[in-house]
Amino acid sequence: MNEASNYSLRDEIKEYWSMRAATFDEQPGHEIFSETERAAWHALFERHIGKGNGRRALDLASGTAVISHLMHDLEFAVTGLDWSETMLEKARAKSKQRGSNIQFLLGDAENTLEPDNSYDVIVTRHLVWTLVDPAAAFVEWFRVLKPGGKLLVVDGDFVSSTWASKLNKAMADVMQSLGLRKAAEVAPQMKTHRDILARVHFSGGARSDEVSAMLRQTGFDPITVDFDLKQIHSAQKKHISFAKGLERGAQHRYAICAQKPIS
Repeated sequence: MNEASNYSLRDEIKEYWSMRAATFDEQPGHEIFSETERAAWHALFERHIGKGNGRRALDLASGTAVISHLMHDLEFAVTGLDWSETMLEKARAKSKQRGSNIQFLLGDAENTLEPDNSYDVIVTRHLVWTLVDPAAAFVEWFRVLKPGGKLLVVDGDFVSSTWASKLNKAMADVMQSLGLRKAAEVAPQMKTHRDILARVHFSGGARSDEVSAMLRQTGFDPITVDFDLKQIHSAQKKHISFAKGLERGAQHRYAICAQKPIS
């Protein structure tokens, strides 16, 4: 893919997420809808990166600051970075309302412009699967981390079909054939999403083994892959339909903790 087409795709992605900002916090899986889910996220973070104790944390593609505030709860000194000013406006308003001291920066997660060795922790949620050039992004994140610092990637394969997605489609087809349900129209927003997805690096799905291999090639070591996200998903299922809950539970979702060696 040449530089011009990369730039065009990045612009499209930025515009898409800016468009999504207005309703982003309305969806389970984006905003936190219960204290049970909040506690589950805290437990995941503490399991891999511990308490903050004032350590510096960078939340990449921070959006409306959901993850930033979870990190702030754990007493990290948090900086949220996002390239959508629309998202950042909502994030700053939320931070002001909650009285948090999170710093927000406008910037590209694949080229942060942050100083070398400046953060103890970097956290990303559902960012890696959208990256245009993940190999370059991982090199950038390695550079920004302090020696001994940790990267926590929470992501998944949201593309590949699962038994649950196939079952839901089959049920929908049956209901449609019986006249019990109209054919679903694909919204323009979803068409844009699919068009962008077809051109990012992980267009076939961001599998944990491939992501881990790329992180290891970058120089991260050790690397731990954690598939135990059931407490988070269980809390989210209470706020979505049964069919969507099945699909979410069947997807390949994970957290990867990768450390920058001390020397």
